[in-house]
Amino acid sequence: MTSSPPTGVFVPVPTFFKPASASKSLQAEIDVDTQVKHSIHLASNGIRGLVLLGSTGEAIHMSKQERFDMVSGVRRGLDDAGFPDYPIMAGVLINSVDEVLEWLHDFKKAGAQWGLVLAPGYFGPAANQENIKEWYTLVADNSPIPILIYNYPGVTNNVMVTPETYTVLAQHPNIVGCKMSHGNVSYHVQVSLDPEIDHNKFRVYSGFGQQLGPIVFFGAAGVIDGLAALYPKTVARLMNLSEKRPIEPSTLEEVQKLQYAVSSAMEFIGRWGIVGIKEGVQRVLGLGTREGGRLPLKGKLPEGEWEKWDKVLGRVKKIEDSL
Repeated sequence: MTSSPPTGVFVPVPTFFKPASASKSLQAEIDVDTQVKHSIHLASNGIRGLVLLGSTGEAIHMSKQERFDMVSGVRRGLDDAGFPDYPIMAGVLINSVDEVLEWLHDFKKAGAQWGLVLAPGYFGPAANQENIKEWYTLVADNSPIPILIYNYPGVTNNVMVTPETYTVLAQHPNIVGCKMSHGNVSYHVQVSLDPEIDHNKFRVYSGFGQQLGPIVFFGAAGVIDGLAALYPKTVARLMNLSEKRPIEPSTLEEVQKLQYAVSSAMEFIGRWGIVGIKEGVQRVLGLGTREGGRLPLKGKLPEGEWEKWDKVLGRVKKIEDSL
């Protein structure tokens, strides 16, 4: 039987690079050791799984060998640290079916259990829903590991996968979920509650932690959330309480406080993206550098910018330190 990912909080981890001064190649080299340390920290603090090489992980900026080395290195590091079979999704961010399958075969060999496959959006609306269904079906028919549908309109010329398309694709035995990285909460709710979908098999995740409580209450499986890269215990606590049934008044009160703190802090993630996440991880956890990603994402926060968020991020840090 095809396995589905667990419910809960997954982290779309940034890819760590060595300092440019320590790299001999044209671009800063990947830093697998730091990646493993960060992954172990997340696994030890309530995070139920990782997304490696998604959009935040800059898979499109990496070579085939680097992608393999990253996934296999993290898998080996987690195994050695006492986290065997820890859930790992690996991102697939290209449009060619043959190359998508090549990535998926590599990820299986490297130790990922699932592929998070970005909707083909290079040509925008020309990728109509019928073609999207056929594209994902072709990939799923031939993928060596189960896949999830990844809908991120911000990087796919505003292509939106509709609830009707999810209903059809959710029936495929090798398609086990989706990640919706957009603000259409109605789509989250429709797919999460669709009676034609087996929700024990097809799991719905949001890409935004600010949606966690509302969508989990209405049946979603969880979130794949960037803030949790910095403050895993806080987001995990919010998830754990949000999925409790029935929700007691005292629990609901804590959920509301946590959701406010997380939603407020997500404004920082939304404003600064990968650069902000990487600098945040360095400042909060002491991991990585403040050099940002690979070109064209190289760079760090402007001087004094982190301090401007002290009230918002400080609220989450206080919760994190208390857990």
